This record gives sequence, C-alpha cells and structure tokens, in this order.
Amino acid sequence: MSLDSQRSCIDTRISELIYNQFDSLACKNLISNCSETLKSVVSQAILSSQGGKRLRALLALKAFDAAKESSKENNGHFSNDSKSAMLNLACALEVFQTAALVHDDIIDESALRRGKPSAYCALSKATNSQHIGTGLGLMLGDILASQSFDISRKACENLQNPHEVLCEFANMQKNVGIGQILDLSIEMMSLDNPQKLAESSINVFRWKTASYTTIAPLSLGFLAAGMQKDYAIDLANQIGDPLGIAFQLADDLLDIVSDSAHTGKPIGGDIKEGKRAVLLADALELCTPEDKLFLINAYTSSSRNEDDVKRIIDIYNKSGAISKSKERIHNLWVKSQEKISNSTLNANSKVILRNISNMFIPKEWQ
Repeated sequence: MSLDSQRSCIDTRISELIYNQFDSLACKNLISNCSETLKSVVSQAILSSQGGKRLRALLALKAFDAAKESSKENNGHFSNDSKSAMLNLACALEVFQTAALVHDDIIDESALRRGKPSAYCALSKATNSQHIGTGLGLMLGDILASQSFDISRKACENLQNPHEVLCEFANMQKNVGIGQILDLSIEMMSLDNPQKLAESSINVFRWKTASYTTIAPLSLGFLAAGMQKDYAIDLANQIGDPLGIAFQLADDLLDIVSDSAHTGKPIGGDIKEGKRAVLLADALELCTPEDKLFLINAYTSSSRNEDDVKRIIDIYNKSGAISKSKERIHNLWVKSQEKISNSTLNANSKVILRNISNMFIPKEWQ
C-alpha cells in the first residue's frame, strides 16, 4: 500500500474512531434533546483531527512492519486482526496529537492551526464567547486525550505486549505534559546565557516533541509486533531522540524560511509569540552587540510587530544562526540513521525505517 493510501486509511479511521467515541446513548440524548454546544464540540473534534501529514501514525505502522519483518527470521506469528488493531493504535497517536495541539493553541493564543481557525477560536465564535470557547477548547483537548488512550487500550486486545504498549502510551502523555511545562518555563529564562538557552530548548524538544513524534511511535510499533520490551524502548530512544529533535529544529526553521501555505501558520509566528528557541540562542551567541541588544529588547517586550519580525529574521540570516540550525539538523539526522544501521534489525527492516524517517526532515537539510 502506498503512503498516500495509508494516509487515506488513517484519515478515515480517525474520523470513525472519534465519532464512535462520542456516539454513546447519553451523548446522543444530549445532542438531540439538550445541547447545541455539545454538537459544536463533537464537530470541532472531528474537524480538528483532519489534515496534517500523519507522520506519527505512519512511523508507528512502519515500526510495526519493521519489527514484523525481523521477527520472520524467528518464526514470529501475528493474528489476522493485528493489522487493523495496529492501524487503530497508530490513529490513537494522531488523536492524542490533536489533543495536544488544541491545548497548545490555547496556551500560545494561536488563532490558526493548519490554515484554519484553531479549535478554541472556532468554539469561541460558535458560542459568541471567548471565555466559553476557551473553556470548551480545554475540555475538548482533555476528551481527545482520554479518547486516545481508550482507542489504544482496545487496540491492544489484538496486539502483542499489550501491557507494555499501554504503559508506553501513558508514559508518552506524561512526557508531553512535562515538556509543555518546560516550554513555558523557558519563557522566563534570562537571555544573557545563549548556550544555556540552547540546551534548555533542546531539552524541551526532547520532552515535548520527540517523546510523541518519533520515540513513542517507534516504541509502540516495535512492542505491538512483539519485540522484547527493553530492546524496543532502547532502540526507539536511540533512533527517535535525534530524529525528533531534528524534526522540531526543522519545524522552527520552516517558520521563517517557508510560507504560510506550507506551514498553515503566519510566517514568523514563533517570533511574534516570543518563543525562545534554539534559533534565538544561536543568534544571540553569533550576532553583533547591536543586534544582540535589539534581540533582547524585542524578546523581553510584550509584543513584536511586523518590522520587528523582519529584522529578527534578517539577524538570524546574517549572524549565521540559520546555517548553524541546518548543521544541527544534519548532524542529528545522521545520528538517527547510524542508530538504524547499527541495530540488530535485518536489512529489510532497516530499509523500512530509513524510508519513513526520510519524511521527517526536508531532503536538503539531511
């Protein structure tokens, strides 16, 4: 099956799973008899889950395939239902991502997500109340997160290592929460130590992004196919940690070198939000004293206008911060590929993992 076909299957299954989660008798009664508000939340749950590249689900499916491929040498046995169950588990990752993004947009006060109004903004408009819309967004994120775990629990009935898979899924959710706390704490950091800022930002990427973007999809796929627990988790971390950090570095870079049509967000959106990430740290370390003073003043200000954004991007360019970010991405990419090559997986399994990991980083930065 082609990747486009797999994406289509994932999209269809996600909509089915979310709708079925809401489709209980109590929910039906509320929707039909009481509350237009709940209708809006259900509709937004499905709408917020649409779009995206489905990288996490695809990586989980390919990790499952890679582990199965290697297990053939050991006479690995898989039930007829395992493929469908693995698809559901992969979809659970995407449902959790939607939950995380719904909350993230509230925290960052982001108006757009994937080129459409973010969930809390759409719900604010539907209810004619910013306060109610934000509250509904919080509840929607909570519901989607709990639904993702329930989907994974049911999927595990037809997968190997069910207890270990559920533990990894729960651990992933906890790690993302910790990552969000670390992300918020960085906004209070002083800007006088660029190296410390860079290290702290990379640590946020590890907890908030790599944990559920690459590490968990790999470990869940490996475990669901029957790979031994310690080896599955260790291998997932070895490959997924550098790949996930590189992915977030690339995402931050795309925020300033790409366009809104590609990212679904305004160019320089992270700068406008005042995010203190690795690009800023590298620029502070490499730029002139005059530019450094401007950056510090801009990022300690309550807001940044379009002219500020343009100048900051210019500083990122001329200081060499963008070039350094590309170098970081390349080095991490190479590290992740070396971990695949050095694993005990068979040759076919390694090819599967290399091919899917190619999708996480733009070719020119690999």
